[in-house]
Amino acid sequence: MKKNKKKKKKQLSPFERFLYFITILLLILAPLLVVFEKSMLSKINYEAEKLKKQIAIQEKENESLQMKINELASLENIQKVIKDQGLEYNNDNIKNID
Repeated sequence: MKKNKKKKKKQLSPFERFLYFITILLLILAPLLVVFEKSMLSKINYEAEKLKKQIAIQEKENESLQMKINELASLENIQKVIKDQGLEYNNDNIKNID
């Protein structure tokens, strides 16, 4: 005389369902978030390297232009331009102010 015991399935409460849903959602989204962060970091590093390269190129150009300024501002070049323009250096016209 065995009694047939029917096992009742325990119904999940709404709170338990919510917790399971959140847990599964986090398990799915966590790896996606990590991959997204890594890709953004990679993109930022690429842009930083690109900017460093542009800075190096601009520094070289600035150095080149500074050398050209120094060359054009040299005494020999100024005297050459003065002579080409028909001007002359007259020491008598120079006045010193103390």
